[in-house]
Amino acid sequence: MRTVLLTGFEPFAGDSTNPSGDAVTRVAEEWDGPERLVVEILPVEFDRAGRTLTELIATHQPDVIIATGLAGGRTGITPERVAINLMDARIPDNAGAQPVDMPSRPGSPAAHFATLPVKAITAAIADAGAPASVSYSAGTFVCNHAMFTALDSTDRESQRAGFIHVPYASENAPEGQPSLPLAAITQGLAIAIRTALDVDTDATYAAGTIS
Repeated sequence: MRTVLLTGFEPFAGDSTNPSGDAVTRVAEEWDGPERLVVEILPVEFDRAGRTLTELIATHQPDVIIATGLAGGRTGITPERVAINLMDARIPDNAGAQPVDMPSRPGSPAAHFATLPVKAITAAIADAGAPASVSYSAGTFVCNHAMFTALDSTDRESQRAGFIHVPYASENAPEGQPSLPLAAITQGLAIAIRTALDVDTDATYAAGTIS
């Protein structure tokens, strides 16, 4: 039986909820397999998030790892294509840590590309009716750190790993912020899992940016 590890994050930066954590919890509630799904809500803390994710991967040996997080201001669901080996925090994490110009994993490569079929996932989510696009920057906060840690902790030949940023959920988005219904975010993550499990070769189409 194949195993999927799906993670979201707890609230941070004064928000009362985090749609990534809420959505992965819903995915777990609605999951009907046949694969085994392991779901975890990670702390928005550089140290604990990295350690927890590494431990989950070592314990469960998942075939697919999809970490998710909130990108406030984005209008759609955005699978990330690359993680950089850098922590440069504009604000403190939930433990008060604010690393600046430090590597996520000393001695590791400068960057890792996602091993998920990023373009196929993006297209499948869009085909289901939700706005979706490929992202080329996961930032330099805990989300990027989690993505880099996952990719740096997996066997690229036998495990697929990556990260998906989601917008605010409409049910509790701050005023004026773009959002999607939580049900749409949940559906998008479920589609991402199924695509990662079923698609062997990523789609090929133009999804780059000019800025």
